[in-house]
Amino acid sequence: MRPLFFRPLTAGLAALLLTAPALQAEMTDAERESFRAEIRAYLLENPEVLMEAIGVLEDRRATEAVANDVALVDSNSAEIFTDPASWSGGNPDGDVTVVEFVDYRCGYCRRAHDEVTELVASDGNIRLVFKEFPILGEASELSSRFAISVLQLEGADHYKTVHDALIAHQGDVTPEALNQIGTDAGLGDVAAVMEHMTSDDVTGVIAANHALGQRLGINGTPTFVVDSTMLRGYVPLDAMRQVVEEERAG
Repeated sequence: MRPLFFRPLTAGLAALLLTAPALQAEMTDAERESFRAEIRAYLLENPEVLMEAIGVLEDRRATEAVANDVALVDSNSAEIFTDPASWSGGNPDGDVTVVEFVDYRCGYCRRAHDEVTELVASDGNIRLVFKEFPILGEASELSSRFAISVLQLEGADHYKTVHDALIAHQGDVTPEALNQIGTDAGLGDVAAVMEHMTSDDVTGVIAANHALGQRLGINGTPTFVVDSTMLRGYVPLDAMRQVVEEERAG
């Protein structure tokens, strides 16, 4: 006899499969064996139900991941949005803040650069924050150290000029290359900036950003935080605009 707790379903079988372990815990051995046989027979006759069950599971995991990211952003909001060691630009009074964790040697960061620039310029009401997040080796580390040193010694305007130049730089990242970037950017004292790269102040910024990234579960760049929304990876311009509008709408 078919167990009373088994109901051949179409949409509902996905949920049944997900709760099967709990159901089987309450069965006798005979009921459990019959239950499994019924499930197997149904799936062989209706294999498309497996895709439905997988879809339910993926939706559930996606919902949980979004909720987890919202909680992570909320619990680390000061370090993400108002850290004085990070450059901020765009509209300082913007109603939405976009934070980018960036590595200068990351191809997707380079791809996103012009689109983020366009997003901020065309919107007019976005505050933009860059978090130096070198994770792709020595060249990344040197680039971030140079950028942070510029910010600390030469100020925000020179930092933005150097940031853009580092994103666009195609050659090796050497002291000579950095010196040239600094000279082209019109830095007041390139030698002092180069010397400051190895200072504790610069090292501390990178260490703090890496610690923040670890708490947020960031393992790649670019990663964006748009108010309460975390975007892990490159996001096209139109999709970024949609996220911004969703945040504005609450």
